[in-house]
Amino acid sequence: MTVEVAETTIEPPPELACPITPVVDIVFSRWTTPILWTLNEFGRQRFGELERRIVTITPKVLTQRLRQLERDGIVVRTYYPEVPPRVEYEISDLGRSLAPLFASLAEWSVNLDKVEQARLDYDAKQR
Repeated sequence: MTVEVAETTIEPPPELACPITPVVDIVFSRWTTPILWTLNEFGRQRFGELERRIVTITPKVLTQRLRQLERDGIVVRTYYPEVPPRVEYEISDLGRSLAPLFASLAEWSVNLDKVEQARLDYDAKQR
């Protein structure tokens, strides 16, 4: 008696197919970069200070992103039980470990003019 086994191909989850996908999801979510940049530039910040420095973010979204960054271990939230209560946010050591990544991206930004030119060239060909 011969038993044939159907061969099945199982696709790996995207994060295994491309190992940087989870990193990109964490670090480059819509508001993560401006929040981390602000905390890096100005150090420990209170919520209102962050809100003033990132003027286009809504308080609701800022709260959500800060909570997610805290959950991911990238930002540290410190609560001071004073009257009135005070809360401050700062980059964790894990968050600071992203500095070389951001430095590389900053270096690459010299290519933005080339990207813009490529877009103009592409759009001109499409007409």
